[in-house]
Amino acid sequence: MPNDQGFSDFFYAAPDGLKLHARIYGEANSSHWPVVCLPGLTRNARDFHELALLLSSKARGPRKVIAFDYRGRGQSDYDPDISHYNVGIEAGDVLAGLAELGIAEAAFIGTSRGGLIIHVLGALKPAVLKAIVLNDIGPVIEAKGLAHIRSYLDRSPKPKTFAEAVAAQRHVHGADFPVLTDTDWARMVAAICRETDAGFVPDFDPTLIDTLAGADLSKPLPDLWPQFDALAAVPMLTIRGGNSKLLSATTLDEMKSRHPGMEAITIEGQGHAPFLEAGTLPQQIASFLDGAEGTSS
Repeated sequence: MPNDQGFSDFFYAAPDGLKLHARIYGEANSSHWPVVCLPGLTRNARDFHELALLLSSKARGPRKVIAFDYRGRGQSDYDPDISHYNVGIEAGDVLAGLAELGIAEAAFIGTSRGGLIIHVLGALKPAVLKAIVLNDIGPVIEAKGLAHIRSYLDRSPKPKTFAEAVAAQRHVHGADFPVLTDTDWARMVAAICRETDAGFVPDFDPTLIDTLAGADLSKPLPDLWPQFDALAAVPMLTIRGGNSKLLSATTLDEMKSRHPGMEAITIEGQGHAPFLEAGTLPQQIASFLDGAEGTSS
């Protein structure tokens, strides 16, 4: 049963036995595609709360929404072997969760790393993908964008209060997100941090940062064009932050040329990755999903 916040907690075992977590919104059976939400590298299911509430409670076409915590994030167990923090294993974890829920196909929304996992799912189990929303991610990852992420994770502050945590996030990301309001920043901190006796800390396994240590960011990273091309028949919407350092406008243009049916939205005043609950974006995502399902065979 949903709690008073509109979701229920779902715990399940990964293929290797690790205890993992997801949030389930919209418990009632629906004739519409469910939606699977996959967060970024260090993020968790809370990122999708506002969007999931909208998608699961629409008067027309309510959908079941499943928002995953990868291993080492949110309410999922930490993995003692940090080599398991990779998109291949995380894609397998998602498939295991969907199998336990009895979900054979769904629309997928992937922010950053979540979009990379969608590319992997396209290779592992293409039939599961009915529609795709990529949030500020594509087949080419700009090395400077990943370097920026690694830099701020390496020197992450240790705020003692919620206000200090908000101020710290604004200090790091404010230049890339000038349109965000005080409410937006507070919601971000509530999503990415948990309160401890020592203060507000990021809600992920600290060793996750070590997985970025060996990347050589002085040269281009391997691309995923073959995996992206394999998704050409799947309805797709790609969202790019106008100030993104990870997804370039050039890559977005190439994605549109390779996937002629792909819809694209650029969100001005936001960087990596745009807040999916801000402005009219939730309604645009809902409309895309409705359209994709309505035109599917």
